[in-house]
Amino acid sequence: MNRLKQLPEFIRFIIVGTFATGLHYGLYFVLQRVINVNMAYSIGYILSFIANFYLTAFFTFRRKASWKKAFGFGGAHLINYLLHIGLLNLFLWLGLSKPLAPIPVFAIAIPVNFLLVRFVFKYKGR
Repeated sequence: MNRLKQLPEFIRFIIVGTFATGLHYGLYFVLQRVINVNMAYSIGYILSFIANFYLTAFFTFRRKASWKKAFGFGGAHLINYLLHIGLLNLFLWLGLSKPLAPIPVFAIAIPVNFLLVRFVFKYKGR
């Protein structure tokens, strides 16, 4: 029954995550044509991170944004960013094209990110 209560929260997470991922990928797609792939990916990640933080706080978990949560969210995303950039370079090394390489990265890193971010918003200083 407890898992059923978490379903709307997970659906909101999917909505916010889809928006943030689309923003991240859109920025990356445009920028990777004119600057280094890692820089393009990082810029997209940072800008989507900002949007993601506020949407996650207010919409997904219905919590007030705070500096404490921002630092926890930032820590979770630092771990997630390192996973992202490592996987991006792995998939590029394996031969995926620059436009397609982020797709398997998202498939792996997004579930990890959900667990990290949920911990920050649900268990750190409720």
